[in-house]
Amino acid sequence: MEPIKRIKIGIVGVRFGNALINSMQHGDAIKFFEVAAICDKNVELANLISERYGVKAYYDMDALLEDDEIEAIGLFTGPVGRAQLIRRIMKAGKDVMTTKPFELDPAEALSVLQEAKSMSRVVHLNSPSPMLTGEQLLIKRWVQEYNLGQPVACRYNVWCSKREKETGTWYDDPDQCPEAPIFRIGVYLINELISIFGNAAKVQSLSSRLFTGRPTADNAQLGILYNNGAIANIFASFCINDGQNQIRSMVLNFENGTIYKKGGVMLPEKLKEEVELSLVTHDEKGESILVKAVPEGSDEDYQWEAFYRAIHGEAVGQVGMQEIVEGVKVLNAMARAAKSQCTETV
Repeated sequence: MEPIKRIKIGIVGVRFGNALINSMQHGDAIKFFEVAAICDKNVELANLISERYGVKAYYDMDALLEDDEIEAIGLFTGPVGRAQLIRRIMKAGKDVMTTKPFELDPAEALSVLQEAKSMSRVVHLNSPSPMLTGEQLLIKRWVQEYNLGQPVACRYNVWCSKREKETGTWYDDPDQCPEAPIFRIGVYLINELISIFGNAAKVQSLSSRLFTGRPTADNAQLGILYNNGAIANIFASFCINDGQNQIRSMVLNFENGTIYKKGGVMLPEKLKEEVELSLVTHDEKGESILVKAVPEGSDEDYQWEAFYRAIHGEAVGQVGMQEIVEGVKVLNAMARAAKSQCTETV
């Protein structure tokens, strides 16, 4: 097998991109991509990160896009107005890896994804990722194999401890970061449930500020009613200091069974949570069945190999643009509900 020719990628937005660059050096991404440049309006920060990794620094995205060595862009700025930035990148002839939340404007999200398709450009993100995770695939298999029937409800919890101060970034703006814990760490399940529950119909939200120094919330929950009648409740908080970091637990009810996602405990020696799914159902005789499994590849990592293959023309992906847009619609409705304190239509 011939050695893989790595693609040179430029990272835009290094406040968050710094952590991503570091993870890329130690994961599968390094097999496929070489971080060759970074870009940030903060000159001091851009210089610091460029020196740390020995890459070129740019302070204006257009200057980066003129660099012919850079074949792809990792876009890690805030979500509001991201579609416009993606357009500029695509017009420069480069493909895009970005992050959740994709956008706050559903029309803009759909438009830019349609443009990407017409231009044969690749736009991937980590949630929803282009390929279903091992966890999603296992749930789908169990639904079919055990005839679980119609989805009924989901309760999902994610928390960590953050005592943040105001920084003047988009995290401080309720218009750009509505119901902040949901928007920042609960968004994964909003996207994942679309593959199970389908499109949402209505949302309600509640939030509070307990310990944060930011103007945005640090404690929140979101209720979602789906078109098929299923109901989900997502609780996300930055207020709980129990030594764990974003441990996720879930109860997923179907008419003929229940799937539990083990929240577990983040042990000091482990870099990732040990995820276990359990299914409780019954057979044709009504006798109880308990199934446990650890799904393979079930995490929210960026799917760099899929991005690499898509850039090289392979048909990659089980998640289409409509699933991405549906997630944005839920976030948009949540933002409206946060202001109105009423139930909002998706």
